[in-house]
Amino acid sequence: MALKLKKNDMVKVLSGKSKGKTGRILRVFKDKGSLIVEGVNVGKKHQRPTQQDQKGGIVDKELPVHVSNVMLVGSSGETVKVARREVDGKRKRVEKKTGKAVD
Repeated sequence: MALKLKKNDMVKVLSGKSKGKTGRILRVFKDKGSLIVEGVNVGKKHQRPTQQDQKGGIVDKELPVHVSNVMLVGSSGETVKVARREVDGKRKRVEKKTGKAVD
């Protein structure tokens, strides 16, 4: 599956319990077609004490969101569709409506 989203992109959630929230992509799972977005789809995890974390307890953890449920936020602050086009001899991600480069 060719993903049009990368790590550190700003995205907006379109559906699910976190609908309407925006956040930065922390991690992308290409094989599953999902990604982890900062502050979105947060769940509780029971963490046992370890050498690094002496306390343990219940911690908040971001869970994966499917790619189809998020959309890239463009430079104007609105959601945009993305296409791959050749710009200056290199393939780049481009906003479909305006033609501006995303990267």
